[in-house]
Amino acid sequence: MNCRRCGTSLEKPGDYCLTCNTANSDAVVVAFSDARAELAMLEEDEVVGRTAITTRPEDDEELSHVQLRNFAGRVADEIRRKRPETVYAAGAREPLRETRAQLHHEFYRVPDGDADGDVVEWVLDRRGDRALEVVETPPREKVGGSHSTLIGDRKGRRAVRTVAEHPHVKKIVPGPIDAGGTGSRTGLRAKATRAGTNGNVRLLLRDGSSVQENRIVTTAMDRETGERVRKDLNEALREADLQDE
Repeated sequence: MNCRRCGTSLEKPGDYCLTCNTANSDAVVVAFSDARAELAMLEEDEVVGRTAITTRPEDDEELSHVQLRNFAGRVADEIRRKRPETVYAAGAREPLRETRAQLHHEFYRVPDGDADGDVVEWVLDRRGDRALEVVETPPREKVGGSHSTLIGDRKGRRAVRTVAEHPHVKKIVPGPIDAGGTGSRTGLRAKATRAGTNGNVRLLLRDGSSVQENRIVTTAMDRETGERVRKDLNEALREADLQDE
């Protein structure tokens, strides 16, 4: 593949051109399995390249922590050389989570498909949707309102911080604490509830018999786009081990 701007031959399809400083793919889609990652490079609505990265666990067992980190590092390196605006990922949770931790790109988890092509098709079908505004406010400045107490102590604060780190969350308004809920034996659990017609959602925190409903103001413009944010928030809470499977 050659650079779309200056014609320089690129080592791999979709690579960023260092000759004329031009990106040749604006998004990367990654479909993870436990020991394989299928990458598709997109430029607008066209797939401009594909590649696969594999690893092999020792003794045919699951990947060790070091192997997982190295595998994710190879995927992250491949993404960095493209310098995409956005990364979409689906599939096995552990390598996906580790790869996201090693990147600073706008990163979205998308529904799993039966094959890499299904994931790519899902992304292409939705890339024409109106983009949501990205909030640059630091997470700690997004929390405010008349109630400042959060249930669950450290875990409650971690749940709110996890939500506040999402780029499409404008503000989190803690609500009053209801101590009359059903008791929980699993410690603090967090869940983003169904989006309203204005695109906003609620963060429900449960800890023992205490329940707290916190309002989340998002950049979504309607229920449909709010549901996209809600699903992303719940996935982040699951990855932070703050939500039951």
